[in-house]
Amino acid sequence: MDFGGINPVILLASLMVASTPILLAALGEMVTEKSGVLNLGVEGMMIFGAVCGFIAAIETQSPAIGFVAAAIGGAALSMLFGLLTQIFLTTQVPAGLALTLLGTGLASLLGQNYQGMSPPRLPDMNIPLLEDIPVIGPVIFQHDAIVYLSLIMVVVVWAFLKFTRAGLILRAVGENHAAAHALGYKVKAVRFAAIGFGGAMAGLGGAYISLVRVPQWTDGITAGIGWIALAIVVFASWRAGRVLIGAYLFGGITVLQLNLQAAGAKVPVELLSMSPFLATILVLVVISARRHGASNAPAMLGRIFHTS
Repeated sequence: MDFGGINPVILLASLMVASTPILLAALGEMVTEKSGVLNLGVEGMMIFGAVCGFIAAIETQSPAIGFVAAAIGGAALSMLFGLLTQIFLTTQVPAGLALTLLGTGLASLLGQNYQGMSPPRLPDMNIPLLEDIPVIGPVIFQHDAIVYLSLIMVVVVWAFLKFTRAGLILRAVGENHAAAHALGYKVKAVRFAAIGFGGAMAGLGGAYISLVRVPQWTDGITAGIGWIALAIVVFASWRAGRVLIGAYLFGGITVLQLNLQAAGAKVPVELLSMSPFLATILVLVVISARRHGASNAPAMLGRIFHTS
């Protein structure tokens, strides 16, 4: 069934693909912020992961190796941020902004010789029997492994933070690092682990863009998605389930505006292109006005820990 040239089944299936890189990056940043660290370098880690994954996939002709390389690249870049903020005690906000600039510059440099190339295709993992269900099958059960991984990670992150001892320690560090240190927990080690996880997830999200969603390399390929991931963490009040909703909301608006453009909707293209970002800003304004998001923020978010 088509609605004005837009097939709702294809639209919903595309929504899951468009939302996956945002969801991965936002989940990683949420875990990082739960430890009390504010890393504004998500965009830089995403685009660096995108170029690392693209180069590795081209050279090996293996998308799986590409995603592994992207995760390693994103985590490695995040360790620089960890070194600056946890060892040299640099203020986190400018360090994160510097990380974005560094990641963008490195990605542009490394990707110069790979423009115009096509990476190997990541095959779909259609789920037998379920893929044949009308409407639901094509929408949910005919995707690649990374889409399913992103959904699994929502559950894993939720369960880790809520039910495991390590998750409790991470949350304790984010709420009161001095008390956690007094109890004998290694605050800096916990935060380094959270920062590395956030970098790896951002790298995976970036690689999904360059290898699947837009299977090519161009400068600025992430197009601000890292900043949206940061906003979604606030929108979600630092809760994994709400991160999923926020990522799919933004992904849905993005896909809808692209389909409206393709269908020749009589709306200015500039307004359609702005709509995902305008919707994100509107949601954040509403949340700020109601003061629901701020009350759930980790108490030590952005604060420097001094071992003393």
